[in-house]
Amino acid sequence: MDSPRAIEPSAAPILDQARARTPARILAGRAGASYRTATYLELRADHAAARDAVNAELDLDADLGAEFVAEWGLFEVPTLASTKAEFLLRPDLGRSLEPSARPAITALCPAGADIQVAIADGLSAAAVRVQVPALLPRIAAEAAARGWRLGRPFFVRHGRVGVLNDIGEWLDPAVVVLLIGERPGLATAESLSAYMAFRPRAGHDDSRRNLISNIHARGVGPDEAAARIVRLADQMLRQEASGVSVKEDWPPAPAAVAKAGPATPGIGP
Repeated sequence: MDSPRAIEPSAAPILDQARARTPARILAGRAGASYRTATYLELRADHAAARDAVNAELDLDADLGAEFVAEWGLFEVPTLASTKAEFLLRPDLGRSLEPSARPAITALCPAGADIQVAIADGLSAAAVRVQVPALLPRIAAEAAARGWRLGRPFFVRHGRVGVLNDIGEWLDPAVVVLLIGERPGLATAESLSAYMAFRPRAGHDDSRRNLISNIHARGVGPDEAAARIVRLADQMLRQEASGVSVKEDWPPAPAAVAKAGPATPGIGP
């Protein structure tokens, strides 16, 4: 029979508060030794959403909106992974841009920007569709407030984190920010990551990169994410480094904010 164990009425508010603090399925009750039917169906639905997010292909105009694409001048470039199946089976191919993309990138994106944003589908096209339209304008506004030169953003189809290195080699920006769909879980299929590196080059690995993850409705919101991305980029510019030697300063201490003074001027190569 599908019925949870009875709880004391006085405990109900405490349990509700606990559930509200996490998307994890806690205190869900049970039917004998099994999940309750409602919990089981939710798990099936979330698993299906995760599979769809991994397998879906992003359509720039349909998913991000034609106006958004035109406003930001978004264009698409491929990696060595020519299909979704190849991308999933050969992670190495998604870490390198297709060489034929170099003329378009170097022609359309100014070299030597202070901060260059790229977008990759990664393992969740849904995350890009939901999070990028809110996040990209906020990053641009935060960067502009500091007087930085922002490179023209573009979309990498079938991309993985390693494409940071090719972007650094081809455009020589001071900081590269890759907004990429995270591997979906059963809590959400719409979580985005921002991988960042200071002057990435061929051969650089994860030890030279920083990460702000869990950018989604129940995680890090777009306002906080943009502020953290730009503040971390500022640390990279000041220290001329990224990765394990740079520790994110967040949240900033009130005293540090007061001493910061005016925005950091543009720091070009």
